[in-house]
Amino acid sequence: MKNRDRIYNMRFGDAYPYLLAKMEKKGRTKAELDQAIRWLTGYTQRQLTARLKNDTTYEAFFNQAPDPHPARKLITGVICGERVEDIDDTLWQEMRYLDKLVDELARGKKMDKALRSEASA
Repeated sequence: MKNRDRIYNMRFGDAYPYLLAKMEKKGRTKAELDQAIRWLTGYTQRQLTARLKNDTTYEAFFNQAPDPHPARKLITGVICGERVEDIDDTLWQEMRYLDKLVDELARGKKMDKALRSEASA
């Protein structure tokens, strides 16, 4: 849990470049990363940009998300040895949803599939 606490208190703006690097390494774009984050959390682009520039922690970023997408619950699979759908800690699960989305997009999954567009939520 100490590791989780350290991550919860990390600035989201400090972690964002790592997410972006993972995407760009596989030919994806910043716009695609931002789209995935906006879909997951309900932030507008302006809100997301503001969160990246201030001292918002990962914990605050997810806890204050204006409109988490209901279809995010359809994100399943393993990330770092954990089944996303089986994580009991809600905040940790939200963070892992983002990790899983980034992984799927970096592996070449089409955006509409990654964002579970054909599912009714």
